[in-house]
Amino acid sequence: MNFRSHTAPERVVFQIAPFVDILLFLLVFFILTWNFARNEAELDVKVPAAREGKENRRPVGEVILNVRRDGSIVMNRRSMTPAELQETLARIAQLYPDQAVVLRGDQNVDYKYVVDVLDICRAANIWNVAFATSKPD
Repeated sequence: MNFRSHTAPERVVFQIAPFVDILLFLLVFFILTWNFARNEAELDVKVPAAREGKENRRPVGEVILNVRRDGSIVMNRRSMTPAELQETLARIAQLYPDQAVVLRGDQNVDYKYVVDVLDICRAANIWNVAFATSKPD
């Protein structure tokens, strides 16, 4: 008597659909977190702390202007002269009249440089300007 049945062994099949789902999820996660962190930490600008500041939702396409300690202006990881900045902001204001601009001034920068950047924004017809601050320790 032969009690063994001759069944074909099951083939092991690689499930690709769950693998693709996980990879796409990780890809989207890393791209989104990289994109948000890129604008805030691109320079060693230490913004001043504010107790009464509140964290607003960041609008899509906002322009972040960094004013370094020495007064140099950086927009999108590119150093600009005041004339270049005004020309760029004027073009942006023509395309998007309500463009949001976040001004990140170093806590040790002279006030004169911050006022100069505000004057450039006003001359370029940018009125929606916010100041970036950090939470107090």
